[in-house]
Amino acid sequence: MTHDHRTALINGLLDLAAFLETHPDLPVPPSVTVHHFPRQDGDAAQRAEIDRLAALLGTDTNHEDALHGHYATSRMFGPIEYRAVAILAAARARYDAEISYRGCIQPDPMPAT
Repeated sequence: MTHDHRTALINGLLDLAAFLETHPDLPVPPSVTVHHFPRQDGDAAQRAEIDRLAALLGTDTNHEDALHGHYATSRMFGPIEYRAVAILAAARARYDAEISYRGCIQPDPMPAT
């Protein structure tokens, strides 16, 4: 991530907060999650990046995500979550296999009521 992108993201979040504050009639969601996905190649490098981010955040990795093939950490700031997730190779392969059937099965049309 370049410094310009980081600055633009932070400024966008601040602008959104200011806009929501000045427009109290605009609904807001109950929570917001900001996701970061590491770009390193290989599971070991991605895990290392998540471990590095967990240290910066002062958090542990989330073992519940391991059941789905993800290696993750997150920190809450009120209802705002910063979440870093590595989607490991086995999970990506499983997803690719599942999605390979997309469009092959067509449900029966719903009867008109």
